[in-house]
Amino acid sequence: MELKKSLAFTPHLEDELRESLKRCSPETVEAALSFRQHGNFDGIPVIVMGIIERFLEPDVRHLLREGNDDTRLFEDLGVDSLLMVEIIILVEETLDISIANDELRDIRSVGDIKIYLDYKVKGIPIPKQNKQLTVEEIASVMPHQDPFLFIRESKISLNEAESLYSITGDEFFIDGHFKNNPVFPASILIEALGQLAVLYLIRNEKPEFEQPIDTSKVMFASCDGVRCHRVCRPGDVLKLKVKLKRIRYPLVTFEGTITVGDEKAVFAEDITLTFDYES
Repeated sequence: MELKKSLAFTPHLEDELRESLKRCSPETVEAALSFRQHGNFDGIPVIVMGIIERFLEPDVRHLLREGNDDTRLFEDLGVDSLLMVEIIILVEETLDISIANDELRDIRSVGDIKIYLDYKVKGIPIPKQNKQLTVEEIASVMPHQDPFLFIRESKISLNEAESLYSITGDEFFIDGHFKNNPVFPASILIEALGQLAVLYLIRNEKPEFEQPIDTSKVMFASCDGVRCHRVCRPGDVLKLKVKLKRIRYPLVTFEGTITVGDEKAVFAEDITLTFDYES
């Protein structure tokens, strides 16, 4: 995709960019120059990270470098509303774009702002973020139904989905001798993550999916790199999360995690589904 620039790239513009970014890393400056001169979108994450780091207090910069896309701008990095305005002003100047305040209301993490800017500079419509779905809405679209539906109220954002499930002990598979030692089977935990991946797939608004997904053609393909860290029992509240890793029609792959409180229960490196579009 060719970048549309309002200004031709000139030595004067290069000097202006270098001056604006003089407190950023050399990598940030070079990525910005490459973006403005050649339309190199690959450098956008470097630009975003470099500009954010430039405004952070020195004692928290390591949290940005050592963290990941889940690192929270406000809670983890201490970015307040005034600092956010300064970051956005420099981003606008560097990328030659205009950002409206209402477009920022759902941006909470480093990953959110990377994705937002990637869509913005490419002129791709930005999907709605943080859609909250009730149990009734989930049941109305999912091919899975009770008693074999293990996701409840859920939230879908640009690149991931989250849900909760409370283990009651009344599940149909906890019977017989398991009543004396009730355990939520690891295979069902993986099933729950797979169901959340299905929900993301059929309710997301990413433009990479060309048209609505046919729910009758979504199938589980594989699950690799599974590690279980704790036993889950009645009374535990499972927090499920799947994060989109890659899309290559007809396959879509997620990373999945389940936590109970502060403890990791299950991690799945690759959950892969096959899908097709409505005809």
